[in-house]
Amino acid sequence: MADVTIIGAGVAGLWAAWMLSKAGLTPRLIDRNGAPGAHGCSWWAGGMLAPYCEGAVAEPVIVGHGQNAARAWAEVTQVSRRGSLVVALDRDTKELARFGRRTTGHAMITDGLRQLEPDLHGPGQALFFADEAHLDPRAALSDLVAALAARGIDVETGEATPEEIDGPVIDARGMAADLPGLRAVRGEMVVLKAGDISLTRPVRLLHPRHPLYIVPRGDGVYMLGATQIESADRRGISARSLLELLSAAYALDARFAEAEVLETGADLRPAFADNVPRVVRRGRVLHLNGLFRHGYLMAPALAKQAADFLTMGIKGDLFHED
Repeated sequence: MADVTIIGAGVAGLWAAWMLSKAGLTPRLIDRNGAPGAHGCSWWAGGMLAPYCEGAVAEPVIVGHGQNAARAWAEVTQVSRRGSLVVALDRDTKELARFGRRTTGHAMITDGLRQLEPDLHGPGQALFFADEAHLDPRAALSDLVAALAARGIDVETGEATPEEIDGPVIDARGMAADLPGLRAVRGEMVVLKAGDISLTRPVRLLHPRHPLYIVPRGDGVYMLGATQIESADRRGISARSLLELLSAAYALDARFAEAEVLETGADLRPAFADNVPRVVRRGRVLHLNGLFRHGYLMAPALAKQAADFLTMGIKGDLFHED
């Protein structure tokens, strides 16, 4: 018998199950598509655990909770703790200075940049965020599913709504939850195979119109992302976005022009007006939603606050009553 039923097995639902199990409760986990895959936005994430970089545009609560994400993920999957780099082309150095003023936790690197990333040919200087990390999202989801299975918690395949279930429910269905105030933000990405380029940490390229991040997946594979479009359009990546992402990568390093395109993807990120995720209580249902582009960064904190409320009645700073 389950103590709590969780609907949705994306990154938020999986973390909710993990935190509830650690707190001594028995969760039941249901998803209409079963285990995580290409049907959910968690599948298309960059996997950067970069709270300080996000602080350039995100609320302080994201930076605060995000600093604990790498340690939380390391309980269940491999996390690369090599920091991250933020760079700009020579014509956009003002963008780099502006980014530096908006963030903390970094050092300006000039002469030592080649020591950090010998194969990063273009930029001459960078901001180095030494305490940031990254992971492979798809491997992380698989490892989290396996960790739950080792505790006897499997992902069930089936349609479910909170109204059909007795007892406490955690709704982690993203856009399907249809929460008031929730909006869709479209994100698109590209996966490239560039065997002659060797980067070991995420690199963010600042650009006034087409900012880009490149995340290494190993073996010469890189994820390029991501557009941020206020749209509920679920089509595949647009020609415009593909052109912009590839053009930015080419501007960073011309060798990306010869890379093999392995995959493209697009999905919708659920977000509230302030782009801060919430635990929203509506009767006996707790909604974990609004992760925006901070899914892997904020899912552990969101799940812990849900577990704290269900086990101890504690309402954290991400908790909202509806």
